[in-house]
Amino acid sequence: MNRLLYLFKRLLLAVPVFLFGITMSFMVLYLGPIDPVLNILGQDATPEDIRQLKVALGLIYQDGSTVPLWSQYLKVLTDLLTFDFGQSWIIQRGTPVGDLILNRMPVTLWLGFWSVAVALVVGIPGGLYAGLRANTWRDYIASGGGIIWRAMPNFWLAVMVVGLLSAGGLLSFYPDLWISTDVIGTSDAVSNMFGSIHLFAGIPLLEAIWIPVPKWTNIATAIKWILPAALVLGSSSMGNEIRIGRTAVLESINSKYVETAKAKGVSGRRIVTKHVGRNALIPLLPIIMGEFYLLIGGSVLVEKVFSIRGLGNMFFRGVLGPDIPLVMALVFLFIIVQVTVNIAQDILYTFIDPRITLEDTER
Repeated sequence: MNRLLYLFKRLLLAVPVFLFGITMSFMVLYLGPIDPVLNILGQDATPEDIRQLKVALGLIYQDGSTVPLWSQYLKVLTDLLTFDFGQSWIIQRGTPVGDLILNRMPVTLWLGFWSVAVALVVGIPGGLYAGLRANTWRDYIASGGGIIWRAMPNFWLAVMVVGLLSAGGLLSFYPDLWISTDVIGTSDAVSNMFGSIHLFAGIPLLEAIWIPVPKWTNIATAIKWILPAALVLGSSSMGNEIRIGRTAVLESINSKYVETAKAKGVSGRRIVTKHVGRNALIPLLPIIMGEFYLLIGGSVLVEKVFSIRGLGNMFFRGVLGPDIPLVMALVFLFIIVQVTVNIAQDILYTFIDPRITLEDTER
């Protein structure tokens, strides 16, 4: 199947997923027990203040009649499809939601990058090592560690890590990390990791051209700042990669193509890198790509426990508000990420194993 045709087909299939996710989120937020108007104005608000705010938020008309739910739903859907996310109701009232998301995104991306890096660097080599040393004490340690890491819930492990750092007096090493605040803002260490050099300063039309310059001290601080949370967030994927990687290696080692390679005199290193390792990546691919889903769900709890001012923490506070424009915008972006990852996973299958076609990924 042509890749463009496949992409078009998958995008069409994603429409029901998008509508279901947006509809369910809309119903939960708009029909939920929490009144955002009272959360904004407080319990002592006058009826006139409440009426004016409801008119401003588009919940009622000027004459006091309620805007139909279907009309509010269509407006929300239209705004999302045109990337008009509106303004925040609760988190920072009057601030464009897009600005809030862009402000928090660097911290969440930084957390996500290092959680995936930790999981890949430890999980995949650990699984390969356990499979190549099957039924030895090294295998038992690696496999047992994978099971333990997989069994520990992220929120519990996050609390334990906070407790250990606190008991060891190490929290002072993470001054930005442990400040819980309602002010929108990212860590200085993350937002200032790069400076800039203007190549054509003073030259009209070209003076806006610049190149990024890393600030290594800030980068090192940002890594130290995020590493405990990244270890917690990547722990579940790390355990899965060790277990599934070990199983995949054992299946590959006992396959006929490996026996044929040995009979031809191929070196053990080449067998591992070209045959065993590559084929072991096939069952690991869903786990690796699934880490993006873990970042979406796991970052909410991890960022809350570690008081990290990222998208997950903001989403948690937005749901409690409820800050409906903010939550709907984040749900919309999460769905886009999910659809993109699913399509990328199917296409990557065809590159890793040429025997797999795009038609096979749909079965």
